[in-house]
Amino acid sequence: MPPALRYGRDVENALPGVPEARSWHVTIEEGLRLAVHDFGGDGPLVLLAHATGFHGMVLAPLAEALLPDFHPISFDERGHGTSDPPRHADLEGFAWQGFARDVLGVLDAIAEVTGTDPALRPVGLGHSCGGAALLMAEQARPGTFAGIAAYEPVIFPGDPPLAASYGNNPLSAGALRRRSSFPSEAAAYENFASKAPFNRLAPQALAAYVRYGFARGDDGTLTLRCRPENEAAVYANGFSHDTYAHLSDVSCPVALSCGSETDAFGPDFLELFAARLRDATLDVLPGLSHFGPLEDPKAVAAWFRKRCSGF
Repeated sequence: MPPALRYGRDVENALPGVPEARSWHVTIEEGLRLAVHDFGGDGPLVLLAHATGFHGMVLAPLAEALLPDFHPISFDERGHGTSDPPRHADLEGFAWQGFARDVLGVLDAIAEVTGTDPALRPVGLGHSCGGAALLMAEQARPGTFAGIAAYEPVIFPGDPPLAASYGNNPLSAGALRRRSSFPSEAAAYENFASKAPFNRLAPQALAAYVRYGFARGDDGTLTLRCRPENEAAVYANGFSHDTYAHLSDVSCPVALSCGSETDAFGPDFLELFAARLRDATLDVLPGLSHFGPLEDPKAVAAWFRKRCSGF
């Protein structure tokens, strides 16, 4: 096992209500170093994939809700958390196919480090961009997953997809306006807790976002790890991948869900996805928005437990 990074096992970095994680970096085929966070557990391996602008440790409360029956492992996608950005961190460099390569590279590295039996296929649990990344990884390498649970995967139901563009993209514009530095962790937490959509997050998820999503200077100041321009490039590519056209290539069971209060990928979208998938279920989780896995990790974990029994 590679040496642990300074994450949850350090007393100074411990967060109330957030499980410990043994974390390390792996190097994937194209040379990028990605951070991996192992929360332990005795059950089947569950790979957790986060949404744009976040990082793997923000899913720690969700991982806790899955323990001890599952073995949740999360990771920081390229350009997020402590993972490397793509070599050309521009509009083209953040094409979403790269996130699928992250998924596959992380799984290969986990299998090598842990000696996992290749026949024991993991289950994927992804949120937003992370859900799309899991489905794209299964399309690229059929048979990777025993099943996938995707909460509001960002998939544009168009064929061909739209071209990547910053133009008229409110998410990219918002990312570019995001404040990227704070004098202290408390100041950062207070700032995000007072603004949508972060004000809907469970306190433990928001605390993890701040604790692990910022680099600390010698003077204690915090700087956002996922640079605003990189986040904007990710959003600009959100509708440019062709995942929708190839959903029928996904042969494993897929559980889809959305929040009843979402303003993003609600039931109408998920019904289109389910119609193209070979084996799909669809659930609407009451009271949740697009950020459901970070708002109510226990509710999303309960949905996962219900559906994963069929995987």
